[in-house]
Amino acid sequence: MAVAKYKRILLKLSGESLTGSDGFGISPHMAEEIAAKVSALRDLETEIAIVIGAGNIWRGRDGLEHGMDRATADHMGMLATVMNALALADALERLGIITRVQTAIEMRAIAEPYIRLRAIRHLEKGRIVIVGGGTGNPYFTTDTAAALRAVEIDADMLIKATKVDGVYTEDPHENPDAKKFDHLTYMQALELRVGVMDATAISLCMENDLPILVLNLWQPHSLERAVQRETIGTLISQ
Repeated sequence: MAVAKYKRILLKLSGESLTGSDGFGISPHMAEEIAAKVSALRDLETEIAIVIGAGNIWRGRDGLEHGMDRATADHMGMLATVMNALALADALERLGIITRVQTAIEMRAIAEPYIRLRAIRHLEKGRIVIVGGGTGNPYFTTDTAAALRAVEIDADMLIKATKVDGVYTEDPHENPDAKKFDHLTYMQALELRVGVMDATAISLCMENDLPILVLNLWQPHSLERAVQRETIGTLISQ
């Protein structure tokens, strides 16, 4: 059996990763596919925490364009992340994997409140912890929530799983000649204003020397390769 090089990771997933062909909502089939990929990491004895976005259900900027209050729009997004967390947890549980959903906004009937030491204890016991509710505060993205939780649980790596295989000079779907970066420093990523993660999240990782790896979730075995420190995606670090 292969042995993981990273003992503990935080996996940041987009809400869109849960969508089906219609591009909206939660597809149980896609939740099962992601659960299978996460399950493969457990065979490497990796401790896994997950933060998932809400773009498949609600995008706050749509509300802002109609004059919605920013805090209200952000709170709606936080609630949507909890729905996604529950869907993914259910798919993992059906594979026999014990999970815990924790939320920054208390809703004890369906999830535990996020408590840092409790989350760490779950990880040490081999459970997968899915954290919903963002940071619990408006004006922060789920990328920032992922960076914050990764630092709090002392993760070795923050993996940003997307639909592209790294950071490019331009959108590779629009320009096939776009150049891919194998490595960027935090400052380079901030100066380039890379679209895969917001500046607040990158700055928080920089201040705490937490590496960020951007990769394609749907590339076969990409997560396993990342955990075993194989060259893949784009690494953002010191």
